[in-house]
Amino acid sequence: MSLLRDQSCSKLIGRMAKWPFLFGAVLTIGVSVGSPAAAESGDAEKLLRAMTNYVTGQKNLAVAFDSDIEVITNNLQKIQFTSSGQVQLSRPDKLRVVRTGGYRDVEIVFDGKVLTVNNKDDKDYAQIEAPGSAEDLIDVLRERHGVIAPGADLLLANAFDVMMADAVEGNIIGKGVIDGVECDHLAFRNVETDWQIWIEAGARPIPRKYVITSKSIAGAPQYTLRIKEWKTDLPADAFAFKPDPSFKKIALGDLADIDEVPQGSTKTGEKK
Repeated sequence: MSLLRDQSCSKLIGRMAKWPFLFGAVLTIGVSVGSPAAAESGDAEKLLRAMTNYVTGQKNLAVAFDSDIEVITNNLQKIQFTSSGQVQLSRPDKLRVVRTGGYRDVEIVFDGKVLTVNNKDDKDYAQIEAPGSAEDLIDVLRERHGVIAPGADLLLANAFDVMMADAVEGNIIGKGVIDGVECDHLAFRNVETDWQIWIEAGARPIPRKYVITSKSIAGAPQYTLRIKEWKTDLPADAFAFKPDPSFKKIALGDLADIDEVPQGSTKTGEKK
């Protein structure tokens, strides 16, 4: 849900940087059929599936978020970069994403036919024809243009399958409170990453916080996504793009780097 990223620094549907998990000792317990840990793993999957079913069942979404991504520099210093943004989605084929950070102010608009990337810093924008669904757009951006939308896995129709595709263990850690809202705290593991998610408890199981930790990079950089606002109503003109008259239209390939991490930063974590 945080905006587009360079594919060279990321795989899947987001470049996910991460940190060492406080409860790592708990999560190293083996899971076997019939054990309490196995039951807990099943319960964690049930809570995750309830969340993904609820989210994918919403035709319209308007979400505000903050995101943090950590990098490990060449001299092994850990640096964190922070951005804020908004996502507006109308299934199946309309999407607007805005991300503002210390290095880029970028807007993506998709109306089901045309994709616009608006680089407000450099006062230019690019447009390409991209008919299809919002999920098709994610694939087109990743496979043809080398850009991806981290956190977008939370919005996919098959979100549960995507998130659990390579998971080897899952646990309910307990409860947590995000912005005063009680949440169920889940933790999952795969070979190269650990990831955690906090899901609002009760009748509206929306994701409130999502953390992914890289285990394959020294220093364990981390990506964190925090959902601040979640609505289901959208303005009538949510997906109409009106370029600033002073902005120049250019080819997509001529856009400057629009990543939230400045060029020269190295060794970010990634979700495989």
